[in-house]
Amino acid sequence: MGQITVQGPTGQVSDGYHTFDELYEHRIVLFLALCRQVASKTKVWRSEKHSDGSGFTDWYILGIGKEKGIQITYHLPLSKWNDSNFAETLDKAPEWDGHSPSDVLSRIGNL
Repeated sequence: MGQITVQGPTGQVSDGYHTFDELYEHRIVLFLALCRQVASKTKVWRSEKHSDGSGFTDWYILGIGKEKGIQITYHLPLSKWNDSNFAETLDKAPEWDGHSPSDVLSRIGNL
Protein backbone atom coordinates (compact mmCIF):
# COMPACT_ATOMS: atom_id res chain seq x y z
CA MET A 1 0.00 0.00 0.00
CA GLY A 2 1.40 3.40 -0.92
CA GLN A 3 1.75 6.39 1.35
CA ILE A 4 -1.14 8.85 1.39
CA THR A 5 -0.24 12.51 1.03
CA VAL A 6 -2.60 15.15 2.33
CA GLN A 7 -2.37 18.70 1.04
CA GLY A 8 -3.91 21.60 2.88
CA PRO A 9 -4.94 21.99 6.52
CA THR A 10 -5.29 18.61 8.27
CA GLY A 11 -8.51 19.69 9.98
CA GLN A 12 -10.16 20.13 6.59
CA VAL A 13 -9.45 16.54 5.49
CA SER A 14 -12.80 14.85 4.91
CA ASP A 15 -14.12 11.32 4.55
CA GLY A 16 -16.74 12.75 2.23
CA TYR A 17 -19.16 13.40 5.08
CA HIS A 18 -17.23 15.15 7.87
CA THR A 19 -13.92 16.94 8.25
CA PHE A 20 -11.47 16.15 11.06
CA ASP A 21 -12.39 19.52 12.59
CA GLU A 22 -16.09 18.60 12.60
CA LEU A 23 -15.44 15.16 14.12
CA TYR A 24 -13.19 16.64 16.79
CA GLU A 25 -15.91 19.16 17.72
CA HIS A 26 -18.40 16.28 17.95
CA ARG A 27 -16.05 14.41 20.30
CA ILE A 28 -15.69 17.48 22.52
CA VAL A 29 -19.44 18.10 22.76
CA LEU A 30 -20.20 14.40 23.34
CA PHE A 31 -17.57 14.12 26.09
CA LEU A 32 -18.91 17.25 27.80
CA ALA A 33 -22.43 15.77 27.66
CA LEU A 34 -21.22 12.44 29.06
CA CYS A 35 -19.36 14.16 31.90
CA ARG A 36 -22.42 16.27 32.71
CA GLN A 37 -24.58 13.12 32.89
CA VAL A 38 -22.23 11.10 35.14
CA ALA A 39 -21.22 14.01 37.41
CA SER A 40 -23.93 13.18 39.94
CA LYS A 41 -22.68 9.57 40.27
CA THR A 42 -18.90 9.80 39.93
CA LYS A 43 -16.07 12.32 40.29
CA VAL A 44 -15.73 14.65 37.28
CA TRP A 45 -12.87 17.13 37.39
CA ARG A 46 -10.95 19.63 35.28
CA SER A 47 -7.52 21.21 35.46
CA GLU A 48 -5.31 23.42 33.35
CA LYS A 49 -2.24 21.54 34.60
CA HIS A 50 -1.02 17.97 34.52
CA SER A 51 -0.03 16.32 37.81
CA ASP A 52 3.58 17.48 37.31
CA GLY A 53 2.47 21.11 36.87
CA SER A 54 3.00 21.19 33.10
CA GLY A 55 0.26 21.97 30.63
CA PHE A 56 -0.55 22.95 27.08
CA THR A 57 -1.28 26.58 26.20
CA ASP A 58 -5.00 27.08 25.47
CA TRP A 59 -5.94 23.52 26.57
CA TYR A 60 -7.23 21.91 29.75
CA ILE A 61 -7.94 18.36 30.92
CA LEU A 62 -11.46 17.17 31.66
CA GLY A 63 -11.65 13.85 33.43
CA ILE A 64 -13.95 11.24 34.91
CA GLY A 65 -12.52 9.42 37.93
CA LYS A 66 -9.30 10.18 39.78
CA GLU A 67 -8.13 6.68 40.70
CA LYS A 68 -5.76 4.68 38.54
CA GLY A 69 -7.53 2.10 36.43
CA ILE A 70 -10.77 4.07 35.98
CA GLN A 71 -9.66 7.43 34.57
CA ILE A 72 -11.22 8.75 31.37
CA THR A 73 -9.61 11.98 30.21
CA TYR A 74 -9.40 14.25 27.21
CA HIS A 75 -7.66 17.54 26.57
CA LEU A 76 -10.20 20.17 25.55
CA PRO A 77 -9.70 23.68 24.16
CA LEU A 78 -9.69 26.31 26.90
CA SER A 79 -12.53 27.98 24.98
CA LYS A 80 -14.77 25.16 26.34
CA TRP A 81 -13.82 25.80 30.02
CA ASN A 82 -17.15 27.45 30.90
CA ASP A 83 -19.01 24.51 29.37
CA SER A 84 -17.54 22.31 32.13
CA ASN A 85 -18.51 24.47 35.14
CA PHE A 86 -20.20 21.39 36.63
CA ALA A 87 -16.78 19.73 37.15
CA GLU A 88 -14.58 20.10 40.22
CA THR A 89 -11.68 22.42 39.42
CA LEU A 90 -8.28 21.08 40.55
CA ASP A 91 -4.95 22.92 40.78
CA LYS A 92 -3.33 19.88 39.15
CA ALA A 93 -4.80 16.82 37.46
CA PRO A 94 -4.53 13.45 39.21
CA GLU A 95 -1.50 11.42 38.17
CA TRP A 96 -2.20 9.90 34.75
CA ASP A 97 -2.66 6.14 34.93
CA GLY A 98 -1.24 5.53 31.45
CA HIS A 99 -4.61 4.82 29.84
CA SER A 100 -4.63 4.37 26.08
CA PRO A 101 -7.36 5.33 23.61
CA SER A 102 -8.61 1.72 23.68
CA ASP A 103 -8.68 1.84 27.51
CA VAL A 104 -10.83 4.98 27.31
CA LEU A 105 -13.28 3.28 24.94
CA SER A 106 -13.54 0.28 27.26
CA ARG A 107 -13.96 2.46 30.36
CA ILE A 108 -16.66 4.56 28.70
CA GLY A 109 -18.47 1.36 27.79
CA ASN A 110 -18.35 0.28 31.44
CA LEU A 111 -19.85 3.47 32.89
